[in-house]
Amino acid sequence: MTVQRRVRPAESADWPAVEALYPAAFPAEDLVPLVRALSACEDCRHLIIEEAGAVLGHAAFTLCGVEEQAKTAALIGPVVVAPSHHLQGLGAALIEAALADLAEARISRGLVLGDPAYYGRFGFTQEMDIKTPFPIPAKWEAAWQSVALHDGAAVLAGQLRVPKPWLDPALWAP
Repeated sequence: MTVQRRVRPAESADWPAVEALYPAAFPAEDLVPLVRALSACEDCRHLIIEEAGAVLGHAAFTLCGVEEQAKTAALIGPVVVAPSHHLQGLGAALIEAALADLAEARISRGLVLGDPAYYGRFGFTQEMDIKTPFPIPAKWEAAWQSVALHDGAAVLAGQLRVPKPWLDPALWAP
């Protein structure tokens, strides 16, 4: 029997399961308040990956502006997969689906603050021209990355403008 997994937009009934994933996967970080705030953010989209009705992973992506250009970029994250399902390609499936959705919406760049070895697999490279909302530690500079989402994507430079849930300086510091 083949395992049927699918990526789909999150629905309100998914939130208890989504919120339970974060403490299990990131016990040293309290990401639930951010995820809750993003769930109510008009400019944030959420995908889940499920199997037999069970939520196994979640990815958020938030539409952002750069300088005076509104909704030209998207901040991807947080992304989580149930620890029992790590190393099965679920995170990759979520990220690929998010990037495809953003490309279809003609968003120019996807941005992430994450592991360069992991996100490099999806074409992300260090971002030098778009500045984070708050300074990040020097040791994280290589983790601030972006990817062009479609041919002819606008070249973006300047300050990233994020919705309210991302305006907490603690999210950008160790």
